[in-house]
Amino acid sequence: MYRTVANRLLRFPAIYRIAGDEFIGKPRTLSPAMSKCSLNFCSTAESPPQQSTSIPLASAGASGSTEEGNRRGEGRRSEARAHCQEEQDRVLDASLLHVPKLGWTEVAMVAGARDVDVSPSIVGGFPRKEAELVEHFMDECLHKLMDIIDSEEDLKNLIPNDRIAKLVRIRLELQVPYISKWPQALSIQAQPANVPNSFKQRAMLVDEIWHACDDEANDIDWYVKRTILGGIYSTSEIYMLTDSSPDFRDTWAFLNGRVRDAFDFKKSIQEAQYLAESISAGMGSSVQGLVNTVLKK
Repeated sequence: MYRTVANRLLRFPAIYRIAGDEFIGKPRTLSPAMSKCSLNFCSTAESPPQQSTSIPLASAGASGSTEEGNRRGEGRRSEARAHCQEEQDRVLDASLLHVPKLGWTEVAMVAGARDVDVSPSIVGGFPRKEAELVEHFMDECLHKLMDIIDSEEDLKNLIPNDRIAKLVRIRLELQVPYISKWPQALSIQAQPANVPNSFKQRAMLVDEIWHACDDEANDIDWYVKRTILGGIYSTSEIYMLTDSSPDFRDTWAFLNGRVRDAFDFKKSIQEAQYLAESISAGMGSSVQGLVNTVLKK
């Protein structure tokens, strides 16, 4: 789904590993179950061949029945997991309607569950609750942006810097209905347990925007470009929180200025350094301080 990001992860399987909520730079390790399976396989492979014996027909039939039962049981478990995931997605979708009033909270999730006639107890099935609600919103926004990229032919007629500015603006506009509660979302994303997923989602967003600009860089430029764009997005997002101008006009002017500066090669080194520091601060204490300030207003 995530196009060039997925390709890059496949190119460096030993560097990147995604497991649950982790996104870390370590080689993949076997789970205890897989390790046991591997040991069994090795012992079987090294043991001397056993004399073949004929299997009574009755035993063969019982074995076949057991295998068929196992397949049916696994099928039922897969259906149950799919049904549970579908219900959770419905609850998260409905919960977003309550966020502007109730915030990114468990209360909003309970209200969403009731809206879709699901027991509020399902909220207990979300290990990270509010964080999963924020991440669900981020995923939905990325899907919408990808649909816009694929459907709007006018984007292809824009020069790269204008295309980038427009796509960043489109993505930020999706947060407008939640702008009064977005400082809380940033605070949730900045919690240590949530930073890996938050970083991963923002990396996918930045990569998708560059993909829309037909970027095919494979060297160090790939990382530099994404660092710069990540900084542009993060600083514009923060600027938007304190923007009181009509329809966020000052934010869009700020965004256009940052994109224009990024395409000014005379300033490229300074801009890259500045924006790299900005995106780092965007997930750290600097934004946390800004969030606290906004929440007190």
